[in-house]
Amino acid sequence: MSFRLPVSRRTALAAGALGVAGAVAAQTAHGAPAAAGTAALIGAAGQSDLHVMSFNIRYDRSGTLPGQADYWPERIPALKAVLELEKPTAVGIQEALFHQLAAVEDAFPAHYRMIGFGRDGGSAGEYSAIFYDARRLEVIAWDQFWLSDQPDLIGSATWGNTVTRIVTWGRFTDLSTGKELILVNTHFDHQSENARVLGAKAIIALMDSFNPKLPTILTGDFNAPAEASGAYDSLVGSGVFRDTWTIAGQQLTPAYGTFPNYKDPVAGGLRIDWILTTPGITVRKATINTFTLDGRYPSDHTPTQALVNLA
Repeated sequence: MSFRLPVSRRTALAAGALGVAGAVAAQTAHGAPAAAGTAALIGAAGQSDLHVMSFNIRYDRSGTLPGQADYWPERIPALKAVLELEKPTAVGIQEALFHQLAAVEDAFPAHYRMIGFGRDGGSAGEYSAIFYDARRLEVIAWDQFWLSDQPDLIGSATWGNTVTRIVTWGRFTDLSTGKELILVNTHFDHQSENARVLGAKAIIALMDSFNPKLPTILTGDFNAPAEASGAYDSLVGSGVFRDTWTIAGQQLTPAYGTFPNYKDPVAGGLRIDWILTTPGITVRKATINTFTLDGRYPSDHTPTQALVNLA
């Protein structure tokens, strides 16, 4: 693998881009064993639509052993398979460590790129990266900030969270339609409700900073239940964003909980991984993907997907 990561937090465009190489194909829905050639739930988007995914891939935790569900080397084939089959136009990745980016890279063709840094600066710590199809989306500008009272300070955490949390965003031109949009990706704190609510407010402040206002898609692991949390109320209850799952023209799967922790997903469980959009974006389809490959889940979280249209 050969790719370059940005050397400065405000490096523009190409310095943060990842070239990507091709991969494998296998998919399933509803947690059944995958079989090569099974149809994607959404798959490649048409010229007027965008296929967006949010995916916490679970960091490579030290101390795990072969045969355990959490063992990263044995999760890689399933991760590659679901990404290669679904072919999202853009995917917000959470929890990826630097060396894990290679598996995401390998799942995509060479025209995919990436924006984002590690949350501890440079390549250190977990990423909340955005991978995107550069044949379809051209990045105009991007940046990353820390969810704290010192958003430009690398590694800062001041809202009651002991874990550093970040937001990565990019402004893009859709080369198919000529329209501009904003993609935002984040991973909220797992312990502090105050940090989650303030993180939501920070994202709304980011939205307010753009002039003119642009269609925006927010992906993330919010560590809070949809429709029943302060973060959700701040983002969706305020009317700033809409939940793609609740407004989709088609829900392709049951409303599974998105953190099954390597167990079979449960319909009606807590949705803590969301894809949100600003009003005016049409959501054609939404799905919670319970993919497995030979009985192996790619992560303790499920990928969440939406097919949207900016018109």
